[in-house]
Amino acid sequence: MAPHSDKTVFSPQLSGQTFEVDSAAGPLAVHTAGQEGLPLLLLHSVNAAASAAEVRPLHEHYAAGRAVFSMDLPGFGGSARKPMLYTPRVMTDALHQVVQAIRSRCQGAPVDALALSLSCEFLARAASERPQDYRSLALVSPTGLSGRTQRREPAGSTAVLPWLHRALSAWGPGLYRALTRPGVIRFFLRKTWGGSQIDALMFEEAVRVARTPGAEHAPLSFLSGALFSRDILDVYESLSQPVWMCHGVRGDFTDYRQKSLLQALGNWKVQVFPTGALPHFEVLPDFCSAWDAHMAKA
Repeated sequence: MAPHSDKTVFSPQLSGQTFEVDSAAGPLAVHTAGQEGLPLLLLHSVNAAASAAEVRPLHEHYAAGRAVFSMDLPGFGGSARKPMLYTPRVMTDALHQVVQAIRSRCQGAPVDALALSLSCEFLARAASERPQDYRSLALVSPTGLSGRTQRREPAGSTAVLPWLHRALSAWGPGLYRALTRPGVIRFFLRKTWGGSQIDALMFEEAVRVARTPGAEHAPLSFLSGALFSRDILDVYESLSQPVWMCHGVRGDFTDYRQKSLLQALGNWKVQVFPTGALPHFEVLPDFCSAWDAHMAKA
C-alpha cells in the first residue's frame, strides 16, 4: 500500500480530512469524511478546472452513513500537477493505488464507486483489471457511447494526436489562461448544466483551482485526446460488477445512443434524469434514492 498522511483539507467545499497517496504521477489528494459503513469512492470529471468539488453534494450527503472518499485525479485539484503526458493508464494506475489505500483503511472491504463523464472510462478500466476491489459501479454521463462509431480499437489505444500535444505544450500556458477566465468557465458550466442556473460554489472552486501552479498540464493532455480510450466499449462490456449508468437530457452531453448495447447486458441498468450532465446537483434526493437502490442490490 502507498504511504499516506492526514492533513488539512485542500478544498474548503468538502468536509472531513485529506490524506495523500503516492503514485507514479506524484502525491494524490483524497478527501475523506464519515467513519462507518462500506467505503464509497467518488471521482470528478475531466475539464480545464476539474476537482473533487464536482462531487460535493454526494460527499456531504453520504458522509452521514458511509466512509466517503473523494479523490482528485492526477493533475487536478489538490493532487500533483506534473508536466507530463496524462493518459488513461496514468489515471487507472492512480485509481489502483487509491483504492488499495482505501481498502486498507476499511478492513479490506471492496468499494462502491461513482465517476463523472470521462472519469467513467478510468473507473471502468480499473474495475475491469481489479474486479475484486469494487462492489458496484455508478457511471454518471459516461463518455464513449455517442455517435455511430463503436470504440473497439486495440486494447490500450487512445485518441492522442502527438503533434497536437506538442503544440499545446508549447502554447499551453497562454491557451490555458484564456480557457480558464471566469467568463469562459461560466460559459462551459452552463453548457454542462444545459441552462444558466449553475452551482455557484462549484464555479468559485473551478476558478480557484485553475489558478494553481501547473494546472494546465492535465487539461492540455485532455485537449490533445490523450485521455480518451479507443477501446472503451470493450472495457465497458467486460465489467462484471453491477453497473448503474445515468445521464441527463439537457446541455451538450445528451448523446448516449450506444447505451442500448450495454442495457442488453444483465448487470447494467440505465436511468435518465430531467437534468443536465450533473444530476446530483439538481435532483439530489431522487439521484441518491436510485443509487441507494442499486447499491442495496449489490
